Amino acid sequence: MSSAYNVVKDFEKEVASFCGAKYGVAVESCSAALFLSLKYLEAGGKIIDVPRRTYVSVACQVVHAGARIRFTDNKTWQEVGYYQLSPLPIIDAAKVFAHNMCNWPNLRGKFVCLSFHGKKPLHIDRGGMILTDDKKAVEWFKCARFDGRHEVQQLNDKYAMAGWNMYLTPGQAARGLERLQWMPKYTKVPFELYPDLKKYRFFTMANRPRKPGLNG
Repeated sequence: MSSAYNVVKDFEKEVASFCGAKYGVAVESCSAALFLSLKYLEAGGKIIDVPRRTYVSVACQVVHAGARIRFTDNKTWQEVGYYQLSPLPIIDAAKVFAHNMCNWPNLRGKFVCLSFHGKKPLHIDRGGMILTDDKKAVEWFKCARFDGRHEVQQLNDKYAMAGWNMYLTPGQAARGLERLQWMPKYTKVPFELYPDLKKYRFFTMANRPRKPGLNG
């Protein structure tokens, strides 16, 4: 990556420090953060808990990761601003942003996914981040978000995986750094009414067990 992306690294460090994590990996959205976390933890084939009333993108990422959804009746998650995609250690914390939050008992040791959408606490119109203390995971996330590239010039790279185009831009990171210095120690988005995802046929169909193909 060029030196212009140093501002992204600064943003990652500052957000991680504020939230009490060792590392932060900035991506294009909270949806991307959830998807990459699911892929890293090899969610394919697993059954993942998702509140039946949450933003539709969360359930979509579970499907895209090759997993199945178990819709839950979690009605209190908006009171705290987060929930876990059990049984995996992934936290959708899109609605809360707080000092040292990664050391809260329910978040410690997890992959905490943030949103920087315009309606979220630290809003820069679009963006997200994965907070973690796992250095090995960070190395994978950074490569996965950047088309499978490492942070070097293309001609000097040694591609090792097929990644995704999910990185945060320097402009967004600079805006985030500016807003971060004015953030209070605790911010949570007010209650929001979501539709019942369980009633949609698409998710019912996606949840059906896969039949083995001719080569299965």
